[in-house]
This record gives sequence, C-alpha cells and structure tokens, in this order.
Amino acid sequence: MYRLVDEHRDVHGVEPICRVLQIAPSGYRRHAARSREPERRCARARRDELFMPEIERVWHAHRRVYGADKVWRQLQREGIVMARCSVERLMRRLGLRGVIRGKAVRTTVPDAKAACPLDKVNRVFQAERLNQLWVCDFTYVSTWQGFAYVAFVVDVFARCIVGWRVSHSMRTDFVLDALEQALYARQPAANDGLICYSDRGSQYVSIRYTERLTEAGIEPSVGSTGDSYDNALAETINGLYKAEVIHRRPSWKSGEADLPPFTVPAIHQESWV
Repeated sequence: MYRLVDEHRDVHGVEPICRVLQIAPSGYRRHAARSREPERRCARARRDELFMPEIERVWHAHRRVYGADKVWRQLQREGIVMARCSVERLMRRLGLRGVIRGKAVRTTVPDAKAACPLDKVNRVFQAERLNQLWVCDFTYVSTWQGFAYVAFVVDVFARCIVGWRVSHSMRTDFVLDALEQALYARQPAANDGLICYSDRGSQYVSIRYTERLTEAGIEPSVGSTGDSYDNALAETINGLYKAEVIHRRPSWKSGEADLPPFTVPAIHQESWV
C-alpha cells in the first residue's frame, strides 16, 4: 500500500490516499524517511571520504598534536568548510586525537613584602594594536641536568611570542633577559600605553624588573595571588608549550644548549588560538 501512495502522492496528496486506504499518514512518513536514509548516508559517506584525508594531513602537518578545534580552525583558514562536530567525528573514526596536557608544577613564588602594581587587565586579554598588551610568565622543563626554566613575553594582539629566555635558575635576570629581547625585537615607543602583565612572582615585582619597565615607558600590571585565571593566557601558552613541544620528545639533555633551537619557534605563532 505504501508503494501505491508513492505512485499517486504527487496527484492526490498523501493524506487523502491514506484516508482511502485506511493507513496512518505518520506510518507512511516513517516509511518514506527510512527509504531516503540510504541516499543520505551515501551522500555523507562521500563527503567523509573527501574530508578524512584533509583532516589527517593537517593533523600530521602539525606534529600530531592538534585536537578537533585546531584542526577545524586550520581547515577554515585553508578554505575547507565543514562543521566542527564533523571534524571531531571523523578524527574519532580515524583514531586521531590531540595531546593532553599534564599537571603543572607551581613556579610562582610571591613576595609578600614587595609593593605590587595594580591589575590593569582584569582578565580581559584583548588588544587592538601591536605593543598594547604584553603578557609575561615562565614555566619549567625537566632535563638530564635538572630543571630548566623558560620565560615568555607574548604580544596579545599579534598572538606570538616576542621574547623568551632559558635558565637553570629562577632569578630575576632571566625574566629580564626575555623582556630585553622583546624590547629589542619590537622597539615599542616610550609612554605609548604599553602594559606588561604578569603574576605576582617575586621576579616580576622585583625592583630591577619594575625599574626596567619604567625606563622603557611601560606600565606594569599584576594579577592577584594564587589565582591562575588572572594570568590565563600565559598559563595557556605554558601548557601548549609543554604539551605540543616538550612532552613530544622523551627527554632533553640540557637547557640553554638543547631547548632553544627546538622549542620556542615551534609554538611561535597562533599557538593559543
């Protein structure tokens, strides 16, 4: 009877025919939907066959660290339009997954006696131009020779690392060196409204660091104590650096000699998008 409805529905309509044949219109519609499913599945399968090689290519091109979000964004940049949920589904089918970040070790040692600048950012990590907001932080890396520490200076607008330094100690000198590299690379105009944001680590609220910011015409800004959300962007950079670069290699022999050529350039641009 459903075949009879199929043959005459264009002339008489579905419901009048179902009324004469004494069948439920909803039953016919379920039958029609099931009849169209193979066609829909075949269309999706064809699309999947086109997209899966592209997803796999992007995943391998970025050292097999990208998850669904980053693969989807990269495909968008290349003009390959597909839904994010489709990327996630196909990556799951292909057995592809991004790296998972490990637990962090606390490196911030606040100095309760040091006077701290005000928080001029208030967790709004946005900028409308270059050299408007820099975010600073450092993290640790385990090497054969002990812990090494890597300091970053990130330009929020450009979404790239503009200064970095590796050291075997957490002294103020090495975060100052990262700042000096950023100043040399960017040459920001003095008193142009550049804000340099960091946590309340003793290195960043030290007299030497604060004086260098003042000399360069940069406004210092720090977050609250014990609140990782106040420096969320820097925490993201640190996490990506370790997940996408450090943990991809079994071990690192040393700090200054081994880390710089391989690590920082690998996440230099658009690493936290």
